[in-house]
Amino acid sequence: MEKRALIPQQHYEQQYLDLMRHIWSHGDERVDRTGVGTRAIFGTTMRFDLAEDAIPLLTTKRVFWKTATREMLWFLTGDTNIQELVKQKVHIWTDWPLDKYRKETGDDIDRDAFEKLIVEDDSFAQQWGDLGPVYGKQWVDWPRYIPAGEGLYRREDKGINQIENLIDGLKNNPGSRRHIFTGWNVAELDQMALPPCHKTYQFYVSGGKLSGILYQRSCDLGLGFAFNVYSAALLIRMIAQQCDLEPGELIWNGGDVHLYLNHADLVEEQISREPAGTPKLKILRKPDSIFDYQIGDFAVVDYTPQSHISAPVAV
Repeated sequence: MEKRALIPQQHYEQQYLDLMRHIWSHGDERVDRTGVGTRAIFGTTMRFDLAEDAIPLLTTKRVFWKTATREMLWFLTGDTNIQELVKQKVHIWTDWPLDKYRKETGDDIDRDAFEKLIVEDDSFAQQWGDLGPVYGKQWVDWPRYIPAGEGLYRREDKGINQIENLIDGLKNNPGSRRHIFTGWNVAELDQMALPPCHKTYQFYVSGGKLSGILYQRSCDLGLGFAFNVYSAALLIRMIAQQCDLEPGELIWNGGDVHLYLNHADLVEEQISREPAGTPKLKILRKPDSIFDYQIGDFAVVDYTPQSHISAPVAV
């Protein structure tokens, strides 16, 4: 019998690099909200196997996974003020309130000085550190209104906890097609510092495994994607553990997927690199609920990325 040569399995990151190369070479050049300009395509999908502790961390540059994990844990608290993030030296949300502060006060304060005030002055943080009802607020405290008579409605103190409802549904009705949560609250978009980019998640149970789809309406492929794909996989892993399921697959769907024109150095450097390695995410304990994880509950092993590539964030 003729022996067939085995086809080497493509590294999970190659699909990302191929997409980056395609957008940079063939993307539609567009004027965007930030004024920086992008090259973009509309509609694409990537798939990542999460079996055996696999985690889709990019290896062609260093991804600060602890920062992304701290952000996810912060989302799950429902907090919308950057103070707790800054206390943990997480700076990824600072640019938006800092930009607002500079515009409204005329004070050209630098980021370090602004964050120092956020940490040390609670009243300053309350006034200038809030992002509006972003992500976590919608995830765990979606506004609920009840009739208050004469055609009026009153907002209840406690909103809908979509994450709690999701986990209850996965445990008690795994075959449902309604395992969904979203941050896209149309009535409150104009109150948010940034409307949700990773906006809708859906989950699917089959053969004792939990898979998830993330639909991302807008994706900064050069900077944001690395965090988004890791965080989505992390969330699937956490939910799977809470539901006594094995992790299955992450399917990532992008709407407007773009590269900023001022990220040329990042793009050219990254697409010149070869991905390698298979990092693993270990969850070291099972807390009582999805809301009780701590940063020390997670460890990433076998992650040997190439050097970090910096680029400016478009606000």
